[in-house]
Amino acid sequence: MAKIHINIGSNQNREVNIAGAIDFLRLNFANIKISDIFESPAEGFEGDDFYNVGVNASTQLSIEDVNAVLKSIEKTFGRDPTQPKFSSRLIDLDLVTYDDVINKVLNLPRNDILKYSFVLAPLAQLSADDVHPLTNQTYQQLWQSFQTDNQFELSQYNIKKILP
Repeated sequence: MAKIHINIGSNQNREVNIAGAIDFLRLNFANIKISDIFESPAEGFEGDDFYNVGVNASTQLSIEDVNAVLKSIEKTFGRDPTQPKFSSRLIDLDLVTYDDVINKVLNLPRNDILKYSFVLAPLAQLSADDVHPLTNQTYQQLWQSFQTDNQFELSQYNIKKILP
């Protein structure tokens, strides 16, 4: 079984969409662990603040099949795949890591880990001691460096705020 990390983001009807996406992830993957909620301003455009949640899970699916499941969930929620990259989102599900696979074509590990606090923070919370296969640093070490080297706005809330 592969260990995967998925990032869920939404800035439209955030609580309902993220809770619903987690329900679908539970139907498709095993050993679900959910991070806190991380709220951050929209990046690259003017829009409402985003909620982001990290999810660790196990799967026997291939990378391509995991991505197909994630796209199917997005479609279920009405996400328009033709929207610009930097725009408001009903739901956004990204495969961030798949075991220690390095695949530049499939963007694994996702390069957003090293760019955005809302991707790295949930990953560091759930997988603090796991090692990023390209930097050879743990996600906790990367998060500590990120906090020292970057300016960002990020608020953290207990996941029970949206999931009873």
